Amino acid sequence: MTLPLSISPAVQSAIDEGRPVVALESTIISHGLPRPDNLHAARRFESILTDAGVVPATIAVLDGVLKAGLTDDELVRVAGEDIPKLSVRDLPIAIARGGSGATTVAATSYIANLAGIRVFATGGLGGVHRGASETFDESADLTILSQVPITVVSAGVKSILDIPATLERLETLSVPVLGYGTDRFPSFWLTDSGFELDWTVPDAAAVADVMAARDALGQQAGILVANPLPVAEQLDPAVHDRALTDALRMAGEQGLTGKEVTPFLLLTIVELTGGESLAVNLKIAENNIRVAGEIALSWSAR
Repeated sequence: MTLPLSISPAVQSAIDEGRPVVALESTIISHGLPRPDNLHAARRFESILTDAGVVPATIAVLDGVLKAGLTDDELVRVAGEDIPKLSVRDLPIAIARGGSGATTVAATSYIANLAGIRVFATGGLGGVHRGASETFDESADLTILSQVPITVVSAGVKSILDIPATLERLETLSVPVLGYGTDRFPSFWLTDSGFELDWTVPDAAAVADVMAARDALGQQAGILVANPLPVAEQLDPAVHDRALTDALRMAGEQGLTGKEVTPFLLLTIVELTGGESLAVNLKIAENNIRVAGEIALSWSAR
């Protein structure tokens, strides 16, 4: 069977010519933002890159085809249709059934690597969930990041996760974590999770240097660039802590487990913060996309 991978002409041309490309996930469009704001955001995300001279490659699965780079009509489909989230394990099923879906961080990383894209911007990486010692609930994002040579720019992981366990897991998987202008690991809505990082880089050129050294060593793991929001743009820590405590309590009272927990917590935190957390989500995504664009420019210049 021929791999059903469709790379848009703009993305393929940029890859062939060594010009900068940044992959973008589609789950934030289909599941992370309300309609019709999600379509406006998707276009905004791509325009940040094009304005910087970088080719955007939004990734999704449409009608059984892996897509690296979407047309505007395809963006409209992803934003408007009720499509499932697809992780890497779901890809062969979606292909075989001719299905469509939005790609998670894991699936986006996997497809981007197939297309030859080296830099990917997302909001927050998945990680080890609270209580994972009993539930074994851990995001496939971590495993895939240890297997594909992609550089992922994220604002750390969401504070609803077990952050120290996630950092330990990344270490075990030999995934380098670089603090972008910081030696503190961010926790998505907050600039500082309270956990210190071993390595920090000052700029995009330094990230490209690490990418080149990783290639020279022949290592397969990707690189996580932890890019915090400026303190002035983070969610108010008091508001965050109060909302997180209440959301965790409510989830416990409702007896939620497994896949039910994360979407409930995220939606509840949006409600408890009066939409403030959602507004910060957009700032996070845009901030990461700008940094990913700078890294892609530095990488293509080598």
